[in-house]
Amino acid sequence: MKNTVRLILILVISLLPFGINAQHKSAKLNVGDTMPSFQAEDDYGTTWKSDNAKGKEILVIYFYPAAMTKGCTNQACSYRDNMDYLEDYDVEVLGISGDHPEGLKIFRKANKLNYTLLSDPEGKVAQLFGVPFKKGGEIEREVDGKKVKLKRGVTIARQTFVVGKDGKIVYINRSVKPDEDSRNVLEVIEKLSK
Repeated sequence: MKNTVRLILILVISLLPFGINAQHKSAKLNVGDTMPSFQAEDDYGTTWKSDNAKGKEILVIYFYPAAMTKGCTNQACSYRDNMDYLEDYDVEVLGISGDHPEGLKIFRKANKLNYTLLSDPEGKVAQLFGVPFKKGGEIEREVDGKKVKLKRGVTIARQTFVVGKDGKIVYINRSVKPDEDSRNVLEVIEKLSK
């Protein structure tokens, strides 16, 4: 009997990483680490490559769960509203979610977003940054009087990274408050520039 219980426990423990709500295994990045190289499709269908940005600009990379939801829209619009200030410091903003490019295009248009949105439907970029994600889904919204469906392959946790021109991570926020994110990032960038 003891051997049976022990075997069951070993099996349960060994299968935990494959559970329904398990997050994909990935290394957690820390301040001072080099940003991993990645590429992803933007809402225009163009491939954005991180290697093209290194050495040119400060990157703000914020991961968010789903386009056209309340918190994500508030966060996206706060970056939109602060872009003039951020651009003064040579900053490029990247919003990354598991939404498909077509949904990101709708999100951009509906909210007049003025920076790059990247699609990560399989969570590959999130995994490189150690950002957890789970199963995706779809939502229906009304935009310009028409009902549209936005599909996402994965739902990525909300986290923000700031990467210096040297490619090193200078700031990580794993407990992002959507309404405060761009303001917090702007403070970090102002301190970097002194």
